[in-house]
Amino acid sequence: MSYQVSEKTKEKLTALVADEKIQKALAFIEEDQDIILDKQCELTLIPAPTHHEAEKAKRFMEMMMEEGLEDCHIDEYGNAVGIRKGTGGGKTVLVEGHLDTVFPLDTKLEIIREDGYIKCPGIVDDTRGLASVLSTIRALNAAGIQTKGDIHFVGTVQEEGTGALRGMKYYVEHHPELDASISVDGDGWSSITFEATGIQTYEVVFHGIGGHAYGAFGKVANPIHAAGRAIAKISELRVPEYPRTSFAVTNLEAGSYSAVHSIVPDCTIRFNFRSNNQSELEKLRKKIFAAIDEACREETKRWGMDTITYTVKHICDVNAGTQDPHLPIVEGAVCVSEYLGDTATLGKGGSTNCNRAIEAGLQAVCLGGGRDYGSACHTLNEKFLIEGAYKGCQATMLLTALCAGTDNVESIIE
Repeated sequence: MSYQVSEKTKEKLTALVADEKIQKALAFIEEDQDIILDKQCELTLIPAPTHHEAEKAKRFMEMMMEEGLEDCHIDEYGNAVGIRKGTGGGKTVLVEGHLDTVFPLDTKLEIIREDGYIKCPGIVDDTRGLASVLSTIRALNAAGIQTKGDIHFVGTVQEEGTGALRGMKYYVEHHPELDASISVDGDGWSSITFEATGIQTYEVVFHGIGGHAYGAFGKVANPIHAAGRAIAKISELRVPEYPRTSFAVTNLEAGSYSAVHSIVPDCTIRFNFRSNNQSELEKLRKKIFAAIDEACREETKRWGMDTITYTVKHICDVNAGTQDPHLPIVEGAVCVSEYLGDTATLGKGGSTNCNRAIEAGLQAVCLGGGRDYGSACHTLNEKFLIEGAYKGCQATMLLTALCAGTDNVESIIE
């Protein structure tokens, strides 16, 4: 059966968009597209790899100040924050995009406009999310829309990679007044994520004695061989197709070219595994570490001279989680997408800042991804499609108003 939005949600959106101010805001967003794209480009040209977002956070905070938000500041964790106060009686809503990108500080950043695209590393993920946040602020102000609930507009840090969504985790844990969360990741259009894929990432270092590749042969066990045995065993694991579960050994480091004739004393592997179900995630963790234990025993027994041991570093841990697909915020996001002329796609699982909001017990969605898959995100060829881009900003604004509530429409959040 296809997804059906409740009549209650439909009626609230119908009442919202009947408001002349909301229509003014929608028109403003379309007319304001070039200005928002310029701001998006400006922010993209500020390098911001995970853990190095301070300069971008400062500029984003300044942009929010320029739009008249209150209490603009960088919080203790590095998130850029601006508050738009409500008139009272509504719901407090977080609207955020993440500041960090996956590219090193020395990555060449150059804006190229051609073939209907803006091209530059980071132009989509997630500088476009920040642009949507700014667009929403500008549209609400331009149309004179007063929401009942306060809105927290935030540029979060440490979403990518080893950041493990920690900027978002910090923010939702330190703001218990929040009722709902809207993340914008990428174009903010079409795709709606409302579930959380659990993630665990580890570093394991295999330890031995080491020695000369010839002179120590047969006298010491080889940490690289132990790692190889472990990788082979992990690669043979079976995981369910549903709930979707995955694993991958992503790094192996040992030795050096100058020591090419040595048996190394240490070998490091890193691996990542995910599942849309927390129980499956824990089962897989046990299987992976059982494989590592067995590999160490086998390599030790093979030579019988010394013992291979290992140490563990836990890099990333994000819980899996789900929500009722008919929560008001999810239905609201679907309804908004359909109003803007598209068929919404509800993503099954996802690794977005929405994960941390779900962990905190908030009604939450992440908007974005509808066109991102053709945008070469996380590559040096990243590009942003200009045509119709304003619709992602319109979606963010409409859902924000639905969640915070206005003078004419009560919040959809219950």
